[in-house]
Amino acid sequence: MPNNTMSDNHSTSTSPVSGPGAPIAFAHQAILDAKRAIIGYELFDRSVLSSKHTAASDAQLLFNVLSGTDVESPIGKKDLFINCTHDSLSGGHLDLVAPQRVVLEIPPLTVSDVDQILTRLPNLKEIRRRGFRLAFDYSVLTQPYARWLELASFIKLDLSVIRPQSIDSYIKLADAKSTAQLIAEKVETPAQYEMVASLGVKLFQGFWFAKPVLVQGQSVRPAQANILQLINLVRKQASTAEIEEVLKRDPTLSFTLLRFINSAGFGLRTEVTSFKHAVMLLGLNRLFKWAALLLTTSHGDETPPAVGTTAVARGRLMELLAAELLPPEECDNAFVVGVFSLLDTMLGLSMETALATVSLPESVTHALLHQAGPLAPFLELTVACETGDDEAFGRTATLLGLNNNQVNWAHVQALVWAESMGM
Repeated sequence: MPNNTMSDNHSTSTSPVSGPGAPIAFAHQAILDAKRAIIGYELFDRSVLSSKHTAASDAQLLFNVLSGTDVESPIGKKDLFINCTHDSLSGGHLDLVAPQRVVLEIPPLTVSDVDQILTRLPNLKEIRRRGFRLAFDYSVLTQPYARWLELASFIKLDLSVIRPQSIDSYIKLADAKSTAQLIAEKVETPAQYEMVASLGVKLFQGFWFAKPVLVQGQSVRPAQANILQLINLVRKQASTAEIEEVLKRDPTLSFTLLRFINSAGFGLRTEVTSFKHAVMLLGLNRLFKWAALLLTTSHGDETPPAVGTTAVARGRLMELLAAELLPPEECDNAFVVGVFSLLDTMLGLSMETALATVSLPESVTHALLHQAGPLAPFLELTVACETGDDEAFGRTATLLGLNNNQVNWAHVQALVWAESMGM
């Protein structure tokens, strides 16, 4: 993995994630636990329709992602859910993958192939024996798939397919017949989350957590206000004494500053022991980026921890994608755009109100408020890496002149870096 830190991020941004065959692009979606922290990622091959992915495309997805990391890296400690075909389960590429953190999502057979359920069983058992965990959709709870059910580590309940009035029955059936963990997927609203959580589901997948919940009369919390004041002072190039005064009023902020700057993610060779030392080593531009990053950890109990991790990954991905296309100062701004793309969710305010509290470069505010300017396509591409919006992904990648290898490499590194920050 390239040694690419915050202090040196403009020399290797086009390093590819290599593998056999033509490069593909992938998307990811976070899987959250009951504390709304990320425990894993489902990875999607976006170069083909999910219903048409093949053994070859499954193998290429594994190579693209897993060759960019390893089980010892931070992302390697998360569960990686990989969609498979039954043909790909017999492929030799699984021999090259450490199974500890890989979950293989097994599709149901077509109606015309249900007579193959028992035929496929020995291969599924062998894969389980080798250490891979298996995930199935809710059809595994039906009688024809009874022999598959005993192999399930996870059962996914698709809220876009299952009728709301039937969800409780599926959950009770799964609890009675299986020890598998349940994952509610396509959770798009807080109401859906509350409903399945109240029924005992402990794992969730969807975008509800990233949507802002605006509360009438909501104000910025004191810890957040201090960070926003710090950002404003840095933007005004205030003196070190003025900035230190803010830190003296908030010891937690001072401690978190030093903890972050001394983390592995920043790659500094010398331990930073004081704010003056931090300014000397980082300079105001990178201190601006650090303060934006710090805001992602100031969430209260009502903001899912996954929001901070997602914001950090977006910032790092935007920074890496911009590294050889924009001047260094705009790469710093790209990082801030990615982190602040969830500022409304973090603060519980509208984006307009949230941005009014902080002084930001024009290119940042234009991208966040109007989806315009040089940083806007980088943000659209970054968000497309979390979604199924293949049209936006293809259009923005083409507009920016980025190929799949470049995006894949930056995508993997951003996830690794976000996890290394200990969000």
